[in-house]
Formats: sequence, C-alpha cells, structure tokens
Amino acid sequence: MSAAGGAFGGNRGLRPVPPEKGIFPLDRLHLCDLEKVEYLNCLKTAGHQSEKCRQFSKKYLQCRMERSLMAKQDLAELGFKESNVETLGGKVTDRVVTQDQ
Repeated sequence: MSAAGGAFGGNRGLRPVPPEKGIFPLDRLHLCDLEKVEYLNCLKTAGHQSEKCRQFSKKYLQCRMERSLMAKQDLAELGFKESNVETLGGKVTDRVVTQDQ
C-alpha cells in the first residue's frame, strides 16, 4: 500500500472540484415540474428514444434557464440544431434554434 494513496487509493489531501456542466440547483419549488413530466411521459411512450422527445427537452431546459435554475446558454450550444427538418412545402432545411425562437 502506498503512503501517498491512502487506504483506498485516493489522495486525501486534494479537495474535489465539481465539473463545469451538470451541476445546477435542484428545482425545490417545482417551478418546472410540468415540463419535466411532459418530457418523462414522452420518453416512456417513445420507448426511451430521446430524439423523439427533443421538443420537450428543449422546453424543460428553457424553463430552467428562465427561472435561473441553470446558466442561460444558447440552445445551439446544447445540441438543439435542427437538421434535415421537413417544412410544410416538403423541403429540407438546416437551421439553428436559438432562445429567441
């Protein structure tokens, strides 16, 4: 056993640093519960294929940003680039969704 590693192999002198993304306040006041439930219901009915529920995921993230439960960020940076979307005319477009849309 190494003296620097401790009994279970971890360095006891260093403090853990949280990751930059993925850590945000819990929704203790249930401000975005409706959006969360809609997304989870969609996942259940879609056989947990998240691609089919992107609009609900987007709506949930927008709710969290609006209520300061996570940092405001451009939705394109979060992976909400709509590619190969069919329009009413049947054409395929490539557009980026922003928070203003």
